[in-house]
Amino acid sequence: MKSYQELINIFKALTTGVDYPISNLANAAALLWDSLDDINWAGFYIMDNGELKLGPFQGKIACTRIAVGRGVCGTAVAEDKTQLVKDVHEFPGHIACDSASNAEIVIPIHKNGTIWGVLDIDSPTKGRFTEKDQAGLEELVKIIEASI
Repeated sequence: MKSYQELINIFKALTTGVDYPISNLANAAALLWDSLDDINWAGFYIMDNGELKLGPFQGKIACTRIAVGRGVCGTAVAEDKTQLVKDVHEFPGHIACDSASNAEIVIPIHKNGTIWGVLDIDSPTKGRFTEKDQAGLEELVKIIEASI
């Protein structure tokens, strides 16, 4: 696995001069998919008309719409804070788009002070995501926010 600082540096290089958010999100999803160990989904949901809609991702097919307050992604939006879930089966209302997922981290993405979307990463391994992952991914999200 590359360090989070390496991922941030690569992503900065990928987004320099690119002003189309979907391209930047697609490259971010591919970079995370290619760089992080033991994950089975990495991608984005984007706020649209009061709900999260599927954006660029890497992995198996996914839910296309998620209501605010539902599942890990919707909870991240409702609470406006990162959700670090070591065991999704213990998370009330977890939405199982892929039954192989056992751990998840979701980080809100902001634009102009409001939630624009979320970064969502799943793993088949319980406890896969740590506070170190959270800190590194939150730093990456800051770069994503600057690129949208």
